[in-house]
Amino acid sequence: MTSQSPARKPDGELRRGWTTGTCAAAGAAAAFRALLTGETQRTVTVRLPKGEAPTFELNCCEKTSDGWRAGVIKDAGDDPDVTHGAEIISSVRILNDDDGIRFKAGDGVGTVTLPGLPVPVGEPAINPGPRVIISDALQAVADELDAPCNVEVTVSIPGGEKIAEKTMNPRLGIKGGLSVLGTTGIVIPFSCASWINSIHRGIDVARLQGIEHLIAATGSTSEASAMREHPELPEQAFIDMGDFAGGLLKYLRRHPAPRLTLVGGVAKLAKLAQGHLDLHSKRSSVDMEKLADVAAHFGADNALMSKIRSANTAMEAFEHCRDADISLADAIARQARETAMASLAGETEVDVIVYDRTGNRVGTSDHDR
Repeated sequence: MTSQSPARKPDGELRRGWTTGTCAAAGAAAAFRALLTGETQRTVTVRLPKGEAPTFELNCCEKTSDGWRAGVIKDAGDDPDVTHGAEIISSVRILNDDDGIRFKAGDGVGTVTLPGLPVPVGEPAINPGPRVIISDALQAVADELDAPCNVEVTVSIPGGEKIAEKTMNPRLGIKGGLSVLGTTGIVIPFSCASWINSIHRGIDVARLQGIEHLIAATGSTSEASAMREHPELPEQAFIDMGDFAGGLLKYLRRHPAPRLTLVGGVAKLAKLAQGHLDLHSKRSSVDMEKLADVAAHFGADNALMSKIRSANTAMEAFEHCRDADISLADAIARQARETAMASLAGETEVDVIVYDRTGNRVGTSDHDR
């Protein structure tokens, strides 16, 4: 569960962490064992899908009015995870029927209110992967103690509703708190898997709402500008793409939408224009020589081309061109559109808008159509 503005990846070997789902499974297993034995637990070991078996110290393990609860402090390793340090609490109570395992959202865990997510509307936002990990952990305890496994598990994350404001959950229709995520149970630092997953889920939610025009932004400034220009579109039409143009475009190739508008700043879209699908500063850069060649096509003289080649940033090159009345941002927008269309299946109409740092529109691909 990364935030919408992840930190830069530090150098050196990074420490892995545990997903919210793993922490919930640890708490659930400990609470179930305590419920069956009447003994307070201090540690718990759970087995994950790929065979890892981490042991956790419990932050709490106590009897409730109808069962037991146990909590684990989440350690996300070196990943910029907004839930790092949060307590994940699982409460378990016995059911009086043979329904197996039932899940419930507690304080700080959201409820799904829009279709398009991996769990149905009305269900707690506990994804299928974590449900399997939690269920397996409970079943392991039941098998060891020769007990039936008919229980209700309530997962809570105190303060989760506030933390969720830093995520895409509200836009995805997850109300009241966080999602419980994690397919493998392990957090790989800076894998950005949760962000890309949010992009995919955002597309799914928008399409199931009948939204035909998606607007994908590289950052908050460009998104805010696009929202002002398109007040007729609901919030779900806007996708926080960040640096992951490839993650967005590849998913739209398989799940096309009628119309896509890409919006962003000069530097990010200049990278897309030059064929980069990962727009992060550590994984792609603007080729100033190519940028100078583009400007030359629009009338830049040798002196201006020299300024562009020696510019420190794409924005500086843009400002040189603007002073010379050359619309470099329009050229960037058109080329970025070509890159996007090459990545799609041809079923999506694409346009690109370039904004400056203050959110003013400075370029558009529409000028050549």
